[in-house]
Amino acid sequence: MSAVLSFRLDDIAAKAELARLEHVAADPQPIMDAIGAGLVTSTQMRFEQEQGPDGNPWPRSIRAIAEGGSTLRKSARLYQSITHRATASQVEVGTNVIYAAVHQFGAKIVAKAAKGLRFKIGDMWVTKRSVTIPARPFLGIGAGDREMIVDVIADALRAAQ
Repeated sequence: MSAVLSFRLDDIAAKAELARLEHVAADPQPIMDAIGAGLVTSTQMRFEQEQGPDGNPWPRSIRAIAEGGSTLRKSARLYQSITHRATASQVEVGTNVIYAAVHQFGAKIVAKAAKGLRFKIGDMWVTKRSVTIPARPFLGIGAGDREMIVDVIADALRAAQ
C-alpha cells in the first residue's frame, strides 16, 4: 500500500513570493558585499572601542599608557587597512598589514642576534631580551554582527518586492 500527496501551487501571491526569493537567491553577491561592508564598519568600531568581537576590552598597550592615545591606533595604518572581498558564496574581511596577525593572536618576540630588542616608549629608549604582545583580537563576528547580517538579508528580501 502506498500513500501519495499531491500539491499544486495556484496562489498568485505565493507564486510571486517564490519568484522574488528566486530572484534574490540567483545573485547573492550584492548581499554578501553589503554584509562585508557592515563587517568592515564593525571591525573599525572595535578599534575605536578598543575591544574584541566578544566585547572584552583589549589590554592597553604600553605605548598608549606612556604616550596617551589608543591601543593599536598610533598611525591608524591597521585600522585603515581593514577591507572586505565578497563573492556569491562568501565574504572575507581582513587586512594585508604584515603585523596584523601579531595583534590578532598575540606573540612573543625574542631578540636573536643582538643583546636585546631596542625600542622607544615615550621619550625613553628601552632594551628587552623578549617582548610579549598580548592578543588584541579585532577580526571576528560578534553578536551585533550576527544581527546586522540578518538585517541585511531581510532588507534585501524586502527590496526585491
